[in-house]
Amino acid sequence: MADGDVVLRPIKLRDQRAWREVNRRNRDWLRPWEATIPPPTPSGPVTHRPTYRQMVRHLRAEASAGRMLPFVIEYQGRLVGQLTVAGITWGSMCSAHVGYWVDESVAGRGVMPTAVALAVDHCFRTVGLHRVEVCIRPENAPSRRVVEKLGFREEGLRPRYLHIDGAWRDHLVFALTEEEVPEGLVRRWRRRASPGSPGGHNADSHK
Repeated sequence: MADGDVVLRPIKLRDQRAWREVNRRNRDWLRPWEATIPPPTPSGPVTHRPTYRQMVRHLRAEASAGRMLPFVIEYQGRLVGQLTVAGITWGSMCSAHVGYWVDESVAGRGVMPTAVALAVDHCFRTVGLHRVEVCIRPENAPSRRVVEKLGFREEGLRPRYLHIDGAWRDHLVFALTEEEVPEGLVRRWRRRASPGSPGGHNADSHK
């Protein structure tokens, strides 16, 4: 999937070197928003952060089971981030949630909104989902701007929803349903980001 200089493609084992380099360089930029593993309970196992290869194998297994769509984001031919459609649920819900992060060096160039729009269109038009949501810490203003620029609805607060940066953190819920973007989210984003439109192409961030 691509739009202009932005490409969204499945993550691969051979992305390890580029992924690790971008992740290492952006450690301080990403840490406040990155999921962490809570301390083990007295009866629970001690869980360690997975290696890159373990992460990719897990993502692939979840993708094969139909529960996840793991992507990397490329900008002008370079790996600059990651986007994962997770929690895919069928039946009467047909829903999923999206998480993402991007290299600070390309923030503000429209990379992240474009990647999210590509993913949402794929979920609605190809996968067959009805609803996509993004959960963001209230303090993460840049990431909130991404979903606001794309026209996601804010639905409310989920207290202590995810373990982020060492503690259980509140998250705001933003969502879209298929009926809200009949023309496709990429097309709507292009229209909103065109020269002269309010806001322009300046809504990049991380989550």
